[in-house]
Formats: sequence, structure tokens, C-alpha cells
Amino acid sequence: MTASAAWSRLPRHVPAPLGDVVIVVLAALDASLNLSNDTPLDLALVAVACAALVLRRRFPLLVFLLTLPATMTHEVFVAPLAALYTLAERSRDRRMLAACATVAALAMAIAARRADGALHEQPWTLVYFAYTLTAAAAPILLGQLVQARRDLSRRLAEIDEVKEHERALHAQAVVARERAQLAREMHDVVSHQVSLIAVQAGALQVATKDAGTREAARAIRELSVGTLDELRTMVKLLRASGSDTTELTPQPTLSDLPRLVASSGIEAELTGALPPTVGTPAQRTLYRTVQEALTNVRKHAPGATATVELQSDGTDLVVTVTNTPPTRPALPLPGAHQGLIGLRERADILHGTLESGPTNDGGYRLRMRIPTQTD
Repeated sequence: MTASAAWSRLPRHVPAPLGDVVIVVLAALDASLNLSNDTPLDLALVAVACAALVLRRRFPLLVFLLTLPATMTHEVFVAPLAALYTLAERSRDRRMLAACATVAALAMAIAARRADGALHEQPWTLVYFAYTLTAAAAPILLGQLVQARRDLSRRLAEIDEVKEHERALHAQAVVARERAQLAREMHDVVSHQVSLIAVQAGALQVATKDAGTREAARAIRELSVGTLDELRTMVKLLRASGSDTTELTPQPTLSDLPRLVASSGIEAELTGALPPTVGTPAQRTLYRTVQEALTNVRKHAPGATATVELQSDGTDLVVTVTNTPPTRPALPLPGAHQGLIGLRERADILHGTLESGPTNDGGYRLRMRIPTQTD
């Protein structure tokens, strides 16, 4: 096995417990190099500083503060620098990070001055403070770099997800346009010609005196009328499915809403219920409304929470999706801007209405209302 192959087989991430043990051991070794004739209090401060590193991921600021007493009394570096790195990796408050770096540099400078009497001269003390400040800034910069890389990876994943969704919508839109065109051709050409066949067969049935010809004309007319009925049903289905998105898989229903909300990728809650007698077209339209609304929340309101409310007042079926304001800036993601247009077309087919717009608190609300008797 080559060296590169062996390296590729190594785990990419060190397990957190193992990393904690390594950091604590390194901090203890670093502190032990400077322990000599220390009081029990000094030993306790060093022990607290090293042991606290185990909790640095959960309480980074507290752990950093716990390392300061030992840093001021001993020339230790691993404990405060490790705490600073973890704090920088998890905090976005740069003012606080700058203040922590300055405090850590002062603590290390004080410890160095106590350990070496030659540092009593003020110019040399300032130089050493600049040195310790540079040392304290290094883990801050490294932690911020790791945080930025993590944010970038997450945003790239979001962009890839949105692009994949847009490609799926585009493919569905192409199929929808083809179905709508097929529906028009069937209505304008095929239905018209079959109607003429039925009329001509009816005229022949009345005009002919031959019993065999009359029976053949009657059969042709009945078959033409049945074909017309099937064509009308097909045209209606094609136009309904061609209004927005068209799937070749089984169509979703209201029973699929809980799974849709749970897998939406955002914090969303489903409330209310609709009667079990809701027809299939209305169920599909309400499902697509919730799907499109949650997709828009994920795309345009990062960090927002959403509420999906189902209502029925005996006259109308209502679904309302409301989201809170975003907690971070939205990414400039590509969009076809066809979602709300498609939902309005679905509402028109069922004689319903679609309302959408911002709320007073900076969020957004989308409401689909469908008459109960349309099904």
C-alpha cells in the first residue's frame, strides 16, 4: 500500500472525546514544565484551567475565563490559546474576541514578568506584551477561519440544493407545457373530427334504408360519442395537470402533509385539520401550496420558522403558511419566479383565491382558499 493510499484511509475528523483528551494532556504537560515550589492554590488554578478544557465546546467563554488565573500566575500557553481558538470558532462577536485576546496577552505578560525579574523595565515589558498579543491573535484568526469555512460549506450546500430544485421545477414545467399543448390539440383537432364522425354517422343512420348499414352507422355513432366523452375527460386532466407542475409518480394528498412539513429543512409546525371528504384535486392543490410556501421560506428567509394552518369553515378550505422574519441575510439564489403564478392558476381552476404578502413583523404569509363544493 502506498503512502498516499494509507493517508486517504485515515479518518478525516478526530473524534471529539479523543481531541479533548489530547488537549488536556498537552495543557497539563505545558503547565508541568513551569511548576516548581508552588502552593496548593497555584496547583489548583492550573488543574482547573486544564480540566475546564473538556467543556470548552459547550461553554467557550466560561472556560476561557477559568484559564486566566493560571495564565497570570504561570507561564502556560496551551490552555489559554486552546480556549481562545474554541471561542473564536463559535462566536461571531469580534469585539469580544479582540477583548479576550488582549486580556489573554496581558495575563501571559504578567506571568512572564513575575517569572523573570529582567522584565521589570517598561520598554521590554511592552515588547513582550506585543509578542503575547500576537500569540493570542493567532488562535483567534484560526478559529474565525474555520468558522468562515464551515459557513461557506453550508451555503454552497444550500445553493446546490436550490439549483437541483430549480432543475426539477424546470423539467416539470417543460412536461406541463407539453401536456397543455397536447390538451389544446386534442380539443381543437381530435375532438372536432370525432364530433363530425358522430354527426355523419347519425345522419347516415337516419337516411339509409339498408338494415346492415343502419346498424353499422349506429355502432359508429355510439363509439364516437363514447370516444368524445373520454377525450373530454383526458383534456380536462391534461389541462389541470399542465397548469403548473406535473409528476409522473402518484399524486400527494393531505395525508402526506406531516411528512412534507417534517422534511422541509426548516423549523415548521402543522396545525388544524381538514375534513376527510376533501376531493383529490383540492388535496393536491393544497399540498402544492404548502410545498411551494415552505420552499420559498427556505430560499428567501434563512433561519425563519413557519406555521402551516389548515382550516375549514364549511364553505371554504383554507391553508395558510406564515413565516417569521429571517435571522440572517438571504443568499442571492437563482429563481424562476413561477411558483406563485402556478399556485394562482391552480386556484383559478378550482374557483379559489390565493393571497400572499408580508406581515407586520417582517415575515410573510401565503393563503390558499378553495370552495368546498368545487370537488
